[in-house]
Order: sequence, then C-alpha cells, then structure tokens
Amino acid sequence: MIEFIQMVVNGITAGSAYALMGLAMVIIYKTSEVPNFAQGEMALATTYIAYMLLHSLGFSMVGAFSLALLFSFALGCFLEFAVLRRAKETSILGMIVITIGLEMVLMGFVSWKFGAEQKAMPFPLTPYDSIVIGDIFISSLELLTFAVTLLLMLALFVFFRYSKLGVAMKATQQNRMAARLMGIHTNRVLMVTWGLSSVVGGIAGLLIAPVMMQPYMMWDPLLKGFAAAVMGGMTSLPGAVFGAYLLGIVENLFGGYVSLEFKSVVAFAVIVLVLCVKPSGIFARHYVKKV
Repeated sequence: MIEFIQMVVNGITAGSAYALMGLAMVIIYKTSEVPNFAQGEMALATTYIAYMLLHSLGFSMVGAFSLALLFSFALGCFLEFAVLRRAKETSILGMIVITIGLEMVLMGFVSWKFGAEQKAMPFPLTPYDSIVIGDIFISSLELLTFAVTLLLMLALFVFFRYSKLGVAMKATQQNRMAARLMGIHTNRVLMVTWGLSSVVGGIAGLLIAPVMMQPYMMWDPLLKGFAAAVMGGMTSLPGAVFGAYLLGIVENLFGGYVSLEFKSVVAFAVIVLVLCVKPSGIFARHYVKKV
C-alpha cells in the first residue's frame, strides 16, 4: 500500500512540470487556436539566459530569474510580431509547421551558443532535498513546482475571468473579426498572449533545470504537457492541470506495475484515446460551427 501511495505522490509531483507546460500551451490556444510546439524551446532559451546571468555575469538568483522571465516575455512577443504575424493567410496546419520550425531554430541557437553538454543550474533546492511524511518521501523541488503550478493556475483563471485583457483574449479566440469591430486591438492581444505564455513556460524551464539542464531537456515536458492539455481540454486551464496530474499518476503506476521501458508511451496513448472518445477534452465544451 505504501508503495502505491508513493507512486501516486510521485505522479502528482511529476505532473506539476507537465501542468506548467500545458498551461502555457492553453494560453496561446485560447486566443489563437494554434498549438505552439516551440513552447518548450522558448522555455529552454529562457533557462539558458538565466544560467548565463548567474554563471557568467554574476547576477543574484532573484535578479537573474527576473531578467530571464522578462527576456521570455520579450521573446514571445517578438516571435509573434516578427514571424507569426508575417505569415499571411496561413492555415492552422501552416501555423503549426511554423512553430515546429521555430522550435528547431531556438534549439539550434542554444546548442550553438552554450554547447550540448550537461550543465548545473544553481538553485536553493536540489532534487535530493526531500520532506518525509510518515513513510512517504516528497522532493522539496517537486513540492515547490506543485505549489507554483496551483498558484499560476489560480492567477490565470482570475486573469482570464475578470481582467479586460483576459476577456479580450477570449473574445479574440472566439471571433477575431467581431473583436476587432468592438475596438479590441487583436494583433496586440495576440502578441501579449505569446509573451504571457512564454513566461509561464519559462517558469517551468527554471524549475526543471536543477534536475536536468541540456538542450533536449524540454522535449519530454512539452509532449507530456501537450498530452495533458489535450486530455483536459485545450481551452481549459483547470483541465490542463487536472490532465497533467492524471497523466503523471497513470504514467507512474504504469511504470511501476507494468513496464518502465514503455512508461513514456502512456502520454501518446492518452492523446489517441481522448481524441477518439472526447475530442474537446474532459473539461472543455465541444462546439459545432455551422456554415
């Protein structure tokens, strides 16, 4: 029984990193209906900028992380303004291909600038610091990631529900032309959306870096975050978080009781299953457009 509870707890804590990436993807999808597959590498670039500020320029951790997240916001805004906005009359498939291209460019830049070898991100907590509750071990870093995820989800829910910019983002996603006619600067809204999403992904990268820091570190969290967002609903913030925790639990139980080698396959099996049974996800509503 203790082993089962430990695997469930590990699944929940591991799901926090997936949840952050899922939240980042949902933010962009809620506004543009485009899944951003460059999300992981945007977080990767943010993480390496923080590492450069800490290791090479001697910044404090608070200063380095703050400047890195400011860079992350600027990077998201720049990519939307300089690349996505220039792709005129592009289909959803074309936009997805563009984000994949941006992913490759950003990864290539990080590998060229910083090298492909493993690095160590300075951080107050290490993956080996643990809290013991009874017979259950919980990593302090994973517990921090869990708390940050819940706080971000709550903050983003309030932002989209009650702020003018959040409502403008939802209006832009539902009908861009109508939003423009109502006086909403849709291009500006899209640019800020990319910046905000990049910051959320950057926070995920900064929390993952103490465990593993190399140019491919964000591939697995991105794919698992996308799977979680699909499971919970690509337009639902609580759905993405719930899907991430459910995926983390199922993944850990599968690895513990069935096969550790095929543990990563669970995420992709979940995507296929959810898309077959409930294409809109568990929490999102399914809309049918009539023409």
